[in-house]
Amino acid sequence: MNKIIFLGMFLVLFFGCCQETTPKIPASPSPEPAPEPESDLITYPRESTIPKDAIKMTPEIDKLPPILHSDEYEEPVPMPYPINTKGAEDSAFITPDGNNFYVWFTPDPNIPVVEQLTDGVTAIYWSKKVNGEWQEPERLILNDDLSLDGCLFVQGNKMWFCSARVGNKRELDIWTAELVDGKWSNWENAGEPINLEYEVGEMHISSDGMQTYYHSEREGGKGGYDIYVIEKVNGEWQPPEPVESVNTEEYEGWPFVTEEMDELWFTRTYLGTPAIYKSKNLNGTWQEPQLIVSQFAGEPTLDNEGNLYFAHHFYENGTMLEADIYVAYRK
Repeated sequence: MNKIIFLGMFLVLFFGCCQETTPKIPASPSPEPAPEPESDLITYPRESTIPKDAIKMTPEIDKLPPILHSDEYEEPVPMPYPINTKGAEDSAFITPDGNNFYVWFTPDPNIPVVEQLTDGVTAIYWSKKVNGEWQEPERLILNDDLSLDGCLFVQGNKMWFCSARVGNKRELDIWTAELVDGKWSNWENAGEPINLEYEVGEMHISSDGMQTYYHSEREGGKGGYDIYVIEKVNGEWQPPEPVESVNTEEYEGWPFVTEEMDELWFTRTYLGTPAIYKSKNLNGTWQEPQLIVSQFAGEPTLDNEGNLYFAHHFYENGTMLEADIYVAYRK
């Protein structure tokens, strides 16, 4: 399978731009409308740079729709506007209470990554549910200078996210930020051993804070991405161990662990495209994974009601047209 097709859009585009230590920054584009920025960072309304000829993809015209393989869920459906737009939404995370939704957005999945760096809209966005309705997403500012951020995880008042920026120890590092007075701030590199020795990729920390699950291409794996776990002992993260029961020669990654810590959700290649699997914990051991949703479905995230949210990429003739966030409601 083509690795470019399998990787989450955010990471695919990032790796394309990060072959050099410091990306070359072109002159900033001038999208319309272009309001005066409130800081040195140039930002614009989220949908202002979506191509005018963009067509909103829908299930009715999707030639490769998600396929459900479990009778525990309703058929997957796209999340409503304003979460999904004519642009590309990917790499979502929902808080356990189901009231805060984070999503990565770019106006056009086919523009060069270096242009995303300065387009003023490509970023992580946050939406809050009010009276059962998702509000207009707000861009999160997680830097003092240029950066591309994504693959976010939030627990309490702390955030972990991937970023390509000055100060990295590798091309794409894990960074952290703190929620202070309602604003994410105090961002800093997660440092060693997270970014060098352990080679942590997209990650999820267990609800008790004692285990971190993540994917990595580190040496010694079974092939492609594998899922690893690091445990905290006496306040220190221990060396990673592979989650043997879920790793294969295919790509396994983008892990999510439920609040009860009894289910491990992840993405694996199935029939050539990303699919979502679930492994249950029995007496402390992860069991043989069960296929839940296939066909360009990946990066699972769940709320405490058990509703499954994931990214779906629309493809036609090998070209990505758009990406949306879908939800499969628990019956």
